[in-house]
Amino acid sequence: MSGGTGDVGAGGATHDGAHDEVLERWRLVLGRYASSSLGGCSGGTSARLDAALDQLYGREYGGRGLRPEDRPAEITPGSLEGSTPGLVTWLGEVRELFPRETAEVIEGHALERYGLTELVTDPQTLERLEPSEQLLRTLLALKGHLGEQALVVARRIIRQVVEELTRRLRTDVRRAMSGRLSRDRHSPVQIAANLDAAGTVRRNLKHFDAARGQLVLQEVLFFERNTRRLPWDVIVCVDQSGSMVGSVIHSAVMAGILSGLPAFRVRLVVFDTAVVDLTDQVEDPVEVLMRVQLGGGTDIAQAVRYCSQLVENPQRTVLVLVTDFCEGAPPGELVRAVRTLAESRVTLIGLAALDGEAHPHYDREIAQRLADCGMSIAALTPGRLAEWLVEVTS
Repeated sequence: MSGGTGDVGAGGATHDGAHDEVLERWRLVLGRYASSSLGGCSGGTSARLDAALDQLYGREYGGRGLRPEDRPAEITPGSLEGSTPGLVTWLGEVRELFPRETAEVIEGHALERYGLTELVTDPQTLERLEPSEQLLRTLLALKGHLGEQALVVARRIIRQVVEELTRRLRTDVRRAMSGRLSRDRHSPVQIAANLDAAGTVRRNLKHFDAARGQLVLQEVLFFERNTRRLPWDVIVCVDQSGSMVGSVIHSAVMAGILSGLPAFRVRLVVFDTAVVDLTDQVEDPVEVLMRVQLGGGTDIAQAVRYCSQLVENPQRTVLVLVTDFCEGAPPGELVRAVRTLAESRVTLIGLAALDGEAHPHYDREIAQRLADCGMSIAALTPGRLAEWLVEVTS
C-alpha cells in the first residue's frame, strides 16, 4: 500500500494535498489497522477523526473472533463507556468533524447496529441528536422505555420531524387532489396548468395572419377540472407491527393531510391483536404516533371487520389497509371480511408499504388471495397514494 502511494507521488500525478487526502480516506477505511500500512496519523484533526470513529466502530473487532494477541498492542476495543458525559462528548466530536449527512449515518449506526439506546433514553444526549426520520423511527420503537424528561425531548423531536414531513408532502397531495382535467369540457377560469393548447390553436386557425405568418389568438381555451362535490369516506387502517414503523409514520401524516381537505372524511384505525380508533386525533399526527404501540401480534381480520362497521355509503367509501399481510389469525377470516366489503362495492387497496420502500417484505400468498377478492395490492409513496385516490374518487 505504502509503495503504491509512493509511486503516485513520485510520478507527479497527484499534488501533495490530494495525496494527503487519499491517505486520510484510506486511513478512515482501514481504521485501527491504518498505522501498520500507512504510518501513524499526523495528529490534530486526523487523530480526532480516528478516535471518533474507533469509539463506535471499534467494537466490530470484538465480534469477529479476533484473539486479544491479534490486536495491535496499543489499541483496545472501542467503547463509548456507557456514560452520559462520554456520549455527549462523542456526539459533539461527530457533529464537529463530519458533514451533517455523515453524522446522521453514524448516529443511526450507533442506535440500530450497536444498540446504544443511551443516545435516546438520556435527555441530555437526546438533545444533541439531529432530528431525522431515522431518529423518529427509533424514538417510536423505544418511547415506552423513556423517562419523563426524555419523553418531553422526544415529543419535541417527533413534532419537528413530522412537521417537516407534512410540509414536504402537502404540496404534492393538494396538487393531486385538485381534480383531474376534464378534456371534453372547458372552463372560463384561466389557469396556466389547465391550458388546452391544441384546442386553442384549432379555435383560432381562422384568425391566422398569412401576411405576417402568425396565428392571432383571440380566444384561449382552458380545460375544466373535475371536482368532488360530495365528500368520500376514507378509512385508513394501519398495522402497527414493529416492521411497519415507516408506514405507520407516513400513514399518520397522510391521514392528517387528507383530513384537512373538503373532498374527504377520514377515519384512522391502528391495530395489532387489538383495534384502536384514533379518528378523534387524526388532525394531529404527533398525538397519533405517541399513541401507537409498535410490536406484538397481528389480527388483520378483526381490524377489517371493525372498519366494515364504519362504512355508511359503500359506493363512496375507500378502505386503505396498510399491512405486511402477515396474518396471525386464520387467513380465511380475513379473506371473508375483505370479500364482504368488496361485494358491497367498497373500494379497497392494500399497501405493503406507504413509505417509498422499493422492496417491502410481505406475505405474497395472502396478498394474492385478497387481490382475488377485489382488493388492489401495491406499495406506494404518499404522493402516489394521493394520485390513486383521485383516480378512484373522480
